Amino acid sequence: MTLATRCPVCGTAFRVQPAQLAARAGRVRCGKCNGVFDGIAGLVPETAGAAKPRQPEPLAQLPLFEPEAPPLAPPSAGAATGEIAAFGFPADRAGSRSSADRRATEEVPAAGFLAPEPSASARLRTVAWAVASAAALAALAAQALLHFRTEIAVLVPEARAPLAAVCRWLGCELALPRRPELMAIESSDLQADRDTEGVIVLNAVVRNRAPFAQEYPALELALTDERDQPVVRRVLRPEDYLGAAERARVVEGIAPGAEAVLRVRLDASGVRAVGYRLYLFFP
Repeated sequence: MTLATRCPVCGTAFRVQPAQLAARAGRVRCGKCNGVFDGIAGLVPETAGAAKPRQPEPLAQLPLFEPEAPPLAPPSAGAATGEIAAFGFPADRAGSRSSADRRATEEVPAAGFLAPEPSASARLRTVAWAVASAAALAALAAQALLHFRTEIAVLVPEARAPLAAVCRWLGCELALPRRPELMAIESSDLQADRDTEGVIVLNAVVRNRAPFAQEYPALELALTDERDQPVVRRVLRPEDYLGAAERARVVEGIAPGAEAVLRVRLDASGVRAVGYRLYLFFP
C-alpha cells in the first residue's frame, strides 16, 4: 500500500510505504528542502479527484530517515495492509510531535551561555592583572626608549629635543652617534715648527661620511723610529685639537658630510722619530 506525506516546510508531497514510515517512528527528511518532519503527521489522502503528489526520486537519492531515532520493530502483516488511519495520530498528538521535531532541529546553546557570572573578587583580580600588565609594558617601553635614545634621535630628528629634556631630568646624556667606520682621515701631515725648536705641528682633516651628525672622534698619534716602531704615543681628544670656536659647538658634532680641520702643536723635545701613524676612534 502506498501512502502520501507532505513536507510542512516546502509543501512537497512524496509517496511513501508504511514500512518506511515505521522504520524511524515516522521521522523522514524532505528530499527537496532537506528538512526533517513527522511523515505520519504529514500524511495526506489520495483521492481520485485530487492532484497526484509529486513522484519521489529514487530512494538512494532521497534521504528520508533521521539516523538519530532508534529503529522500531518491523510492522506486522496486518499493519502493512491496514487503512491509513492505522498509521495516524490524533490531531493534538501530531501537533505536539511536530513541535518536538522543530525543537530538536534548533541549535543547542553553547556551554558558556550557561556559565555563572564571575564573582566580584574574580573581576577585581582580572582588573589588577590588566593594570599590572599595562604597567610592565610601559616600563619595558621606557627602558627600550632610554637604551636606544641615540638611535631614535638619529632616525627621528624631531625627537632629539624631547629626549634631551628627559635625559636632563633623569641625569643621563643624549650623545651623538659614534660610527667610526663612517669617519675618515682625509689628509694629514706632521712637520717641525720652524719658530720653536722641539715642537711639531700636526695638520689633519677628518670627514664625517654618515648621513647624520656624529661626535668628534679621538685621535691617536704614534711617532715611529727608523724600524717603524712606535717610540711615543699620544691620544688627542676633541678638546685637545679643536679651537675655541669649535669647542663651543662640540655638542653639535660634525654635520653630515662635513669635515673638521685641525691643527695641533705638540712638544716632541727629546723624541727621536722619523715617521708617524694617525688613527681615529671613539673611546
